[in-house]
Amino acid sequence: MDRPASGIGLFRRHARTPADALFLRIFLINGLVFTLGTLVLAVSPATVSSRVRVTEIPVLLVGLAVILAANALLLRSSLAPLDELIASMHRVDPLRRSGRLTGRGNGDLARLIDTFNAMVDRLASERTAASASALAAQEGERRRIARELHDEIGQSLTVALLSMKRVADRAPEDVADVLHDAQETVRGCLDEVRVIARRLRPDVLDDLGLFSALSALCSEFSSTTGIPVTREVDRNLPRLAPEVELVCYRVAQEGLTNIIRHAEASQVVLTLRAHADMLLLRVRDDGRGGVSDDGAGIRGMRERALLVDATLVIRSPPGHGTDICLTIPQRDPGSIP
Repeated sequence: MDRPASGIGLFRRHARTPADALFLRIFLINGLVFTLGTLVLAVSPATVSSRVRVTEIPVLLVGLAVILAANALLLRSSLAPLDELIASMHRVDPLRRSGRLTGRGNGDLARLIDTFNAMVDRLASERTAASASALAAQEGERRRIARELHDEIGQSLTVALLSMKRVADRAPEDVADVLHDAQETVRGCLDEVRVIARRLRPDVLDDLGLFSALSALCSEFSSTTGIPVTREVDRNLPRLAPEVELVCYRVAQEGLTNIIRHAEASQVVLTLRAHADMLLLRVRDDGRGGVSDDGAGIRGMRERALLVDATLVIRSPPGHGTDICLTIPQRDPGSIP
């Protein structure tokens, strides 16, 4: 029973690796070049004296140059995929789905390229799984904080308002004026708490869907900043999967937040359209543009896009605004998996 197992282990130890394949390739190429050079010398009329003459040196140099050129040409063409592999290693970015080699190597180098692509796919898959877990925990914490702000702090402030109103109705006029001012301050705090709770987890997204949530988001953005938002949203869009609606909402929310912080824009256009095989979300502005580096907000949008197998493209030429385009594939027309 031990012999077959030891035989299998011996076979595995002697299985050809990519390094062995590369060594064999170089050895065969060099052997082929030197063999051909020897045959050419054997059948050619050229001869070399025991003591090399001056007139024979050019012939030897030409032969050596031909052999070296042929060897270099064959090796260069054979090892060319390695340069592409090295360049691809520098481009690897799981958030942008980049770094994979599309070309095929010749012979055993194809195995090396396939292994590299499999490694990139595995890294992207693990990054997506880790991001999904982290974002799910983040959304759960957002939901918990929003609920506590709305239910506990909101109710406490409401009770404080009612108590202050009862005291103000019985207090002297000068004291009542002070209490009314305090009431307005508490009422402003209550409104601010509600706004923060909606930003953390919008109830309208769960209750009424993405269309109503985006409309409320754009209205709040316009009322806060004074920047008009043109909405081009398909009213006939059906309810999407919860994770898809959440990704679209968060990308639009982050895009509008970046406009407030950096864009200096005077006009914003938000588009949500469903096509035959994809769902398209775009947030465009006419601000200063020039976004070149991915900050925390943009990286967060890219991570969310990966969760629904979407593609996020950001175009931001200097002086011509920023265009954020999220494309989500659909399996069937009008539905998102």
